[in-house]
Amino acid sequence: MSMKGQNIFAGRQILVLGAGYVGAAVVARCLREGAQVTALTRNPQTCSELATLGAHCVQADLAGEVWHALVEAADYVLVCVGSGGGGVESYRRSYVGGLASVRRWLAGHRVDTLVYTSSTSVYPQGGGALVTEDSPVASGSEDSAGILAEAERSILAPTEGLRRAFVLRLAGIYGPGRHGFLDRMREGGGPLPGEASGHLNLIHRDDIVSAVLACWAAPAEVGTRVFNLADEGRATRGEIAAWLAARIGAPDTGFSGQAAAGRRRLTPDRIVSAEAIRDVLGWRPAFPSFREGYEALLRGEVSPH
Repeated sequence: MSMKGQNIFAGRQILVLGAGYVGAAVVARCLREGAQVTALTRNPQTCSELATLGAHCVQADLAGEVWHALVEAADYVLVCVGSGGGGVESYRRSYVGGLASVRRWLAGHRVDTLVYTSSTSVYPQGGGALVTEDSPVASGSEDSAGILAEAERSILAPTEGLRRAFVLRLAGIYGPGRHGFLDRMREGGGPLPGEASGHLNLIHRDDIVSAVLACWAAPAEVGTRVFNLADEGRATRGEIAAWLAARIGAPDTGFSGQAAAGRRRLTPDRIVSAEAIRDVLGWRPAFPSFREGYEALLRGEVSPH
């Protein structure tokens, strides 16, 4: 990423805490930008792969403090941790406990900008409602949505050592190697989960990567903010299924009206607005709707994330 013809990340110290599907893509992009990257992950294979790319990799649990002594400095930080499974307690340890550990580390360092990836699941609204960053979020602490909202509040509070923070509330993530909706269409075998009329808010992995870098590169006058991150499609499940069925020659199996396996309830039907990040930072998705994103996947193309 350049500003006035110069690469603003070359030589910068970047710390990626949670190098999973999205985090690893950010690491790869930053290395190509000429940054010095430290990545934290619990996965030994991922650690080895990122080290091969040129990253300094630390294998540790974010909620612990072992990594504190192994990470010396950073200009920009991404916290992109996952729950690792295990239910509500795992969520609390990974997100609330993880960010508490980050805050303790920050107390002894100076970081310009931190980006934390949250989720649009913090919104409880349904019924086709349009949600913006000003919409109410979950207030409880006994479910995953409430825990995510609690974690957001902890990193948005003034933190010693940190100039500013951005929270990116991510819509449903898809991209190379992660396209469950497409896989289910290809497999057939019965109705798809959910309801045809329900909106499926999506964001391509590579667009998340570009949004993270846009936050790090935001003008100095832009302070701590929350941004939704979703494409511009605002499509329903039925619309996506019909397009994919025609594109790949799959049968129209319809929808079950039931939650997907492993979920206790249907995802509420809502439309996520991401106008704020477009207006404030000038960010635009390379894949403005599911059509561009899935077309690239079907053609085997991978954009330079």
